[in-house]
Amino acid sequence: MKEKRNYTVLSYSKLILLFFTSNFMAIGQISEGIYVDSLENNSSKRIHQVKIHDDYFIYTAYENDPANFIKTLGGFAKIEKTDANTLLVVLLEFNSNYPQDSIRKLSIPVKMIGDKLQLNWFEELTLEPIETKTQDLDGEWLFATRGPDTGQDRRGEESSRKTLKFLKDGTFQWIAFDTESFRFSGTGGGSYTSKDGIYTEHIEFFSKDNSRVGATLEFNYELNKNDWYHTGNNSKGEPLYEIWAKRK
Repeated sequence: MKEKRNYTVLSYSKLILLFFTSNFMAIGQISEGIYVDSLENNSSKRIHQVKIHDDYFIYTAYENDPANFIKTLGGFAKIEKTDANTLLVVLLEFNSNYPQDSIRKLSIPVKMIGDKLQLNWFEELTLEPIETKTQDLDGEWLFATRGPDTGQDRRGEESSRKTLKFLKDGTFQWIAFDTESFRFSGTGGGSYTSKDGIYTEHIEFFSKDNSRVGATLEFNYELNKNDWYHTGNNSKGEPLYEIWAKRK
């Protein structure tokens, strides 16, 4: 079983390598940032959120008042030019709707209209950028291990099982998934601040339990080279000590 797992992970890594060495252009033609489109849906407001950083893309949809998580998907992205369109092509690492739609790759007609991002996807979305905000923990992080770091094995890029944290412009999202089985385990996100060793999350969506929306969690953080030491108490009041490593 172990040999099969390693082979599959290697195959996925090769697929990513082929994706980036094929005839695509850098995603840099689209401005990095967090883009949002809010649409009224009967009595609730549906939020469409796109996160773009370097070559990574995440789309999330959720509702508020009442809170309702809808879906999220994301992965490595490039731009492809055709005679008809400019396409945002995304090789997915995760898709919360995979059991229903089996989608592992996206090709979305895309264009920038001023500073707005337009996606002609399942419906036409015109998303506006939120304010740029730089903080200590900005970037992409992979869960490495429970702390303290005493030499135990770390989970990282070589493992198919991943938990990713994406932090940019005052927004955060964590996603737990497996690139081998394409199993999606959960996600949550919202807004965050990180200052003077205090990391605070305000939850705006949570796939496992909509009742968690609105909660605020506070932790301690410390940066040590490419590691983020994350300590405090979890939502159940239990001690928490995690180490996250910067994704390269």
